[in-house]
Amino acid sequence: MKPTRVPFLIGLVVILTLITWAVLRTAYMSLPPLPWTAVPTLLLVALGEAVTGVNTLRRIRRRPGTKPVEPLVVARMAALGKATALAAAVLAGVFAGFALSLTDSLDKPTPRHDFFVSGGTFLSALVLVGAAFFLEYACRVPKDPDAEDQDRGASRA
Repeated sequence: MKPTRVPFLIGLVVILTLITWAVLRTAYMSLPPLPWTAVPTLLLVALGEAVTGVNTLRRIRRRPGTKPVEPLVVARMAALGKATALAAAVLAGVFAGFALSLTDSLDKPTPRHDFFVSGGTFLSALVLVGAAFFLEYACRVPKDPDAEDQDRGASRA
């Protein structure tokens, strides 16, 4: 499995933003108002992934007071990080398109509410993408300890 690539995620967000914008230009009036519950949900998932990433990073690097982590668990967490980054990028694209399609209707109460909810959900999805990247990073195999010591000495010189 290769690490998630940022250009791919950016392209996914842009394409889904344009598709959502195009669809909502004609179909917005038939939709119910957006629920605000996606914002805290995505932020809680991001918090969970960030905490898991910190714990995994500490365990992989064998910090004092931690138990070694099983390699299969690390592989599963890396897959979780990759899947979460892709899913959050899809959500970010959809809600960015939603917000973009509502920019000309901010004088009405329901579209204004949906604009702020979709903007908050977009930002929450970006936070989740960052947490997923950190979880993926935390699952990488560390460098050889001797090489790390040499790198630290070279950066201080």
